[in-house]
Amino acid sequence: MRRLLRTLVASAFACLLLPLSAAPGSATTASAQAGPIGMTSGFYTDPYSNPAVWAAANPGDGRAAAIRDNIASRPMARWFGAWSGDIGSAVGSYVGAAASVNKLPVLIAYNIPGRDACGGHSGGGAGTPAAYRTWISAFASAIGSRPALVVIEPDSLGDFSCLDQARIDERNAMLRGALAEFRNRAPNTWTYLDAGNPAWISAATMAQHLEGAGAREAHGFSLNISNYFTTGENTSYGSAISSALSASYGYTKPYVIDTSRNGNGSNGEWCNPGGRRIGTVSQTGGGAEMLLWLKTPGESDGNCGVGGGSAAGQFLPEVAYKMIFGY
Repeated sequence: MRRLLRTLVASAFACLLLPLSAAPGSATTASAQAGPIGMTSGFYTDPYSNPAVWAAANPGDGRAAAIRDNIASRPMARWFGAWSGDIGSAVGSYVGAAASVNKLPVLIAYNIPGRDACGGHSGGGAGTPAAYRTWISAFASAIGSRPALVVIEPDSLGDFSCLDQARIDERNAMLRGALAEFRNRAPNTWTYLDAGNPAWISAATMAQHLEGAGAREAHGFSLNISNYFTTGENTSYGSAISSALSASYGYTKPYVIDTSRNGNGSNGEWCNPGGRRIGTVSQTGGGAEMLLWLKTPGESDGNCGVGGGSAAGQFLPEVAYKMIFGY
């Protein structure tokens, strides 16, 4: 995921996501408490996340306690793709585990054909649009009436420069279809289309991409997935996108920000840069609906940077450990 893989730490209440102070015309605290959030008692912490599994398997490692306490114990999203096996079983099991403890799961659907067209580190996806429709339909059906948040296909609206118009049209049709599946099969799910990050595409252009992909039918859009830009940079960008949607298409949407790795901001590199840090909740960012951990800190962006020799998604304990302390 070239731009994606350029891709909430503890608050006083150890929540995955918190509403920010609202700016005029932005999402409000009240809106953030409605829907699936109001149906649950907090956010689900995955006991089988990569850092949790690693920490449990390596209790004698000097890094294990810090990784367990500062990363593995925090709520974060789980990603689903071809590696998940039967998608209905995988999603149903995960959402069921969250429902059994009255917690809200955050899921990421990452299987669109031609995935990561520009970057290539995380290429793949379903083989055909028809296969994708079957996959995403099973994904939504497995959630059913249970509450959830779902980010749909990170990077998919930022990769247009590597696609011809026919493939752009095909991709937009798949994204619109995905939103329809969640609307029809998962009525208590909030969906978010991904809108990249502040350094990728202008706000006006991204608003156009969102409209083409059916953003009217989504709850909102996501920013900074697997990236490093500060919360302030993202709130400025997200607010500009929402303003562009309003000016050009007559509607606005709330947005969420991935703060999992933005504690030190970006150094201009997107693929496993050194010196980054896990992010924190900002009560002064303004505008954003929620701050989430969408990327798992310590998971590699690919064979690059401080993750040389690794594969995208591989958990690197030394990278995770250094990210806790910012070096």
